[in-house]
This record gives sequence, structure tokens and C-alpha cells, in this order.
Amino acid sequence: MKRKVYIHGQMPETWEPALDALAEDLQMVPDADGLEIRCTKGEALAVESDGHSVTLTWSAPVEFYRALSLIPHPLVPCSIHEKARFQTAGVMFDCSRNAVLTPEAMRFFLRKMALMGLNMGMLYTEDTYEVPEQPFFGYKRGRYTYAELKALDDYAYMLGIALCPCIQTLGHLKRILHWPAFRHLRDNDEVLLADLDETYELLEQMIRAATAPYRSKWIHLGMDEAFGVGLGAHLTRWGYEDPHSVIGRHLKRLLEITDRHGLKAMMWSDMYFHLDGRDYHSPGLPSEKAKAAVDPRITLVYWDYYQAEEAKYADALYKHAQFPAPTVFAGGIWTWIGPAPDYPTAIENSVAGLTASMKAGIPLVLATAWGDNGAETNLTAALLALQLYGEMTYTGTYNEAALFARFRRCCGADPQAFLDLSLLNKVPGMQGHPADPVNACKFLLYQDPLIQLFEADTAGFDLSGHFASLVPLYDRYAAENPAYGLLFTFYEALAQVLALKCVWHEQAGIAVRGKDREKAARLAAGVPETVEALHRLRKLWRQLWESTNKPNGFEILEVRLGGVAARMETAGEKMAAFARGEVDAIPELLEESLITKRRPDNSIGCTNTMDEIATPGRIDY
Repeated sequence: MKRKVYIHGQMPETWEPALDALAEDLQMVPDADGLEIRCTKGEALAVESDGHSVTLTWSAPVEFYRALSLIPHPLVPCSIHEKARFQTAGVMFDCSRNAVLTPEAMRFFLRKMALMGLNMGMLYTEDTYEVPEQPFFGYKRGRYTYAELKALDDYAYMLGIALCPCIQTLGHLKRILHWPAFRHLRDNDEVLLADLDETYELLEQMIRAATAPYRSKWIHLGMDEAFGVGLGAHLTRWGYEDPHSVIGRHLKRLLEITDRHGLKAMMWSDMYFHLDGRDYHSPGLPSEKAKAAVDPRITLVYWDYYQAEEAKYADALYKHAQFPAPTVFAGGIWTWIGPAPDYPTAIENSVAGLTASMKAGIPLVLATAWGDNGAETNLTAALLALQLYGEMTYTGTYNEAALFARFRRCCGADPQAFLDLSLLNKVPGMQGHPADPVNACKFLLYQDPLIQLFEADTAGFDLSGHFASLVPLYDRYAAENPAYGLLFTFYEALAQVLALKCVWHEQAGIAVRGKDREKAARLAAGVPETVEALHRLRKLWRQLWESTNKPNGFEILEVRLGGVAARMETAGEKMAAFARGEVDAIPELLEESLITKRRPDNSIGCTNTMDEIATPGRIDY
């Protein structure tokens, strides 16, 4: 039953429609006879109660909604005081790696962000927005329309959240540059050709279109990982030039565009280190050439998802302070290594990075929810990590019990259930690394049943037993968290597939090399059940995908799963023939397997692309 509340005093301008939108999340409805909540605009967030009424203080609109979510229910005396450690804290949603969040899903995330107190939302759209002059820009990729983005900006504004675009203006543009309409603008397959006037005509169109739906004047220009800049068509046309100079000149031309449109620009900072042949954590400070390539008008975004030690982030922030431009920080919530998020890595590394950022006085932090190689993790599964950024922003510390309590309030679910999604990557005894965590569920899902690239790496681990133990766990979580039932049912189906498929991975090579035809017969007999489980997983995955994403992009995952099912059927046919004595061997399973990913310390690195998992050949060659 919703709590009746009588809210009066100083409230944000849009509080009434916002409270209506948040009614289900807050379980509150306005009523003159309800709980009295006296509101004041002040210097920081506060919720104070004598057990009969509430005094609420807020300094920014989003704090008003966070404060409402902090009111105890049932009401008891309390005195809660919080001070935001960052002027701006938000989330960058990857809407380019196959998955484009539906407007309804974005509204869901915006509501949760409001309760958490996060006041910036950033949509990473390489080509998934309309550019009116360019019909091939985002063609058949589920791109957003102007009207969709304008409506989302209105919704976010109502909740006290600024939305802004995060695009690419140099590298990471392969999905655009592969079209014949843009090939003359390529430096290489990923990178735009700097210094060509036609390039800047396109970039002005992109920047104008990307920012048009938004109130915010912020734009993220990207420019990360632009490897080979100046060394492709640029080299052929104009000869060799130091890439520092190429990027420096490119940035100035971009800022001429953003200045004309009254925008504030930020960009990823990594290329200023890569061009020196270094990374963020290499010894020494940025070179004079790197510093000279930075324009003071830009804001640099130091992105780092890989360190577990606060001191490493602090050192990198010190290096950034040598540039003639301000720095902000982006951490990662590890949604990009396969179907399951890696919460232990996300929490450990984010806590270290956010703590260093607080001490350095960084004004803006972002939680990046990337979807590399297919967007296989549904972003709903990342909600607990978003909550972490909200709680650290307002309390300054990481406290698991407090985080869990807030998650139950804001998201209405069991936090342990979300944390346990990472068990899909945590096979007992299988070790990863903070910078390179193992993604067992992905490489075991897609590993070919005949050309088993990871047979030697995974020898000795109880793979099938581990995944079988997760099936009833996720089934229980689905029942106990009905609002997220589809999410946990999908993970139950994934665990079931892995449990069945790993029986094959554990025994197939042994059976063939050992001429064990009885074991081979059992393996062949189990293949139809495995294939049926794969089909069930595929159907649930599509249902989950379309519950939050536009349909475009799922074809990639369906092709992958269809390939796994087809290869399992082929493997089963070959194993059945071997079991019957019709063939003496299965050649693919006779070849000795080598260690490919297991290190001397027994840790196993992340393997995140299909042509590293399914085959030693090239899928797309």
C-alpha cells in the first residue's frame, strides 16, 4: 500500500509530475491528510524526523527524490545528513554495441537514478542517432529519433537529471565508415580522416544532430582508442606527421564547431598517453608534445576500470593535472565481458577509483556500462553497481550493509541475488585478475564442442557441477524477486546450458582419446537435451533483450547461439558414430590441447571475442 504524504514548503519546480512518475518506486501518493513532509532548499541533503513528521532539506533537485527514498518506512525518529562529494555523478549507457535501450527502459533507469541521487545520464551513441543529412548514419541499427531523445531529455529534467550525448568524432567509427557513403572519410577502418574539410562538414552535422534534443550544453566527443591516427590515408595523402600534431589540430577544429553551438566538450584522455607509447600507469609524466596537443577548452575524462589500488588512480590523476585542461573520472561497472556482470571486480575497482577522485577534488564521475562484443549483459543486471556510485557519492565510503539496504529501497530486490550473478564467472579455483577477470560463462558457452580451445586451460575444474549448482539458486531468485523474474529466469537457463555443455567439455576429448565408447555413447545421448536447452536460452534471451532494448542487434546473439546449437548437433552425430564403432576417431578431438590462457600463477585471462573463443580461424575473414 502506498504511503500518503503531505509535501509542502520549497520543492523543485517539477516535483509534482516527478512524484507521479516515481509513485510506484517510492510507494508514495500526495494526500493532504498524509504524513507531513516539510521541505527546504539548503546546502546539503538532510532527512530529520521526530517519528510523527519529516523535515527534508535538498540542495539540488535530484537530492529531493533521493531524500524521499531515505524516509524510513514505517516512520521512526531519524537524523540523516549527506553531502554530495561530487558536483555531478552519473551513468554512461552504451547504446552502440548492438543494444539500443528503448525509451521506456531509459525511463526506468532514470527513475532509479533519481532515487539514488545520480544527476547525469549519458547516452553513448556512435551512430545510433539520426543525422538528417546522412541516411546511412545508423542505418538499420535501431538509432534514436530526435523525438525519442527530446522526450527522454524532458523526462530526465523532470527528475533533476541532465542527459547529454556521448559520441565519437575520431575513432570507434567502424560501423559508419564501412558504408560506401563514408569510405572517402577513412584514415583507417575505425578512424576518421583528420584535416579533410569534408570530415568536418560531417562532424558538424553529427554534433548538431547529437546535441539538438538536449537542454544540457555538455557533449562528450569520444576520441579514445583512435589507434593509427595519421598513419593510414592521412599518411598517403600528406606524408608522415607526428600523431600528436594531428590530434591536436583535429581537436581545435572540433572545438571551433562546439564553440559555434555554445557547447561544453569533454573527451577521453587515453590517446594523450598512447601517443607517447605509454598508458596511464607507465612511469613518468606526459610529454611536452602530449601536453601541447591538449586544448584548455576541453575537459579530459580519465577512464580506468582496471586497478584495485587507490594509489594507482591517485597517481594517474596527478599525471592528468599536468595537462592544461580540467579532468573528470569514469569508472567501469564490468558489464562487458559476456552475459554476466563481474560485481566483485566492479566494486573493488570502483571503490578505489572513486575514493581517489574524492581526495583529488574531481567534480564529475561517471559509471560506464559498456557492452563490448554484443551487449550480452542486460543492463538491468547492473543496477547494484549504479547504487554503489550513488551511495559513495553521498556518503563517501563503501559499506556493504548500507549499500544493500539502499538497493532494497531503490530497486525493490535482493542485492545478494544480483551479486550472485557473478558466480557464473567464478568457477571454484579459477582465478582472474583485477585488470583481466576471467569470464568463464562466455568462453564456455561459445567454446566449440569439437575444437575445444580451452580444454587444457580448464582441466581439473568442476565446471558442470558448479553451473548445475546455480540452476536452483537462480530459479529461487526469480521467484523471490518477481519484478526481475525474467532476468533471473534467463540466468537459470544460462546456468542449465553451461551445466549440460560442460559435461561434454570435460569428457569428450578423454572419451575419444581413450577409446571409451560407453562414455561416448552417454555423451552423444545427452546432446539433444543440450540443444533443447540452447533453444530455450535463445528464446528467453530474446524476450529479455526486447524487454529493455530495441530489437536491432539481437540477430548477432541469435547467430551465435544458433551456431552453438548446430555445432553441438554435429558433435553429437560424430560422437554417436564413434560410439557405434563406425569410425575409429574424431580427428578434432584427437589433437593435443595446449594451454592458451592459463598463466603460471593459474589465473585465466578474459577472452571476449568470438574468433578467440569458437575457432582459431577468423569468423569474419
